[in-house]
Amino acid sequence: MKYLLLKHYRGAPEAVNDVPMNRWTPAEVEDHVRYMGEFAARLETTGEFVDSQALSPEGVWVRHDGEGRPPVTDGPFAETKDLIAGWMIIDVESHERALELAGELSAAPGAGGKPIHEWLELRPFLGAAPTVTE
Repeated sequence: MKYLLLKHYRGAPEAVNDVPMNRWTPAEVEDHVRYMGEFAARLETTGEFVDSQALSPEGVWVRHDGEGRPPVTDGPFAETKDLIAGWMIIDVESHERALELAGELSAAPGAGGKPIHEWLELRPFLGAAPTVTE
């Protein structure tokens, strides 16, 4: 079962250690990135890691505006909009295992070297589209 773990810049419930990353020391950022890398490497050895990426806070909303017209954009993202910091895809045997790994990832170190205890969004991938039979 594949799951997407979403890390939010903002938009999720407040974390216990809720100090924005731009206020962390370089060593705290390095420790956080190392934790994330070691977590992913461990899951690679168990076959549960699929992929992960960190995302920039810059971006725009884009939508189609009609045939022959250029796309419409809204952005850069307003401060009030939900922003995704990054994501990780895991492939696990059960929902319980996905919860266990999400909980562990939530404990990544942040300001002061203390666990962030951030809320991660855990979303299962949809299964294959059902086949229509007659």
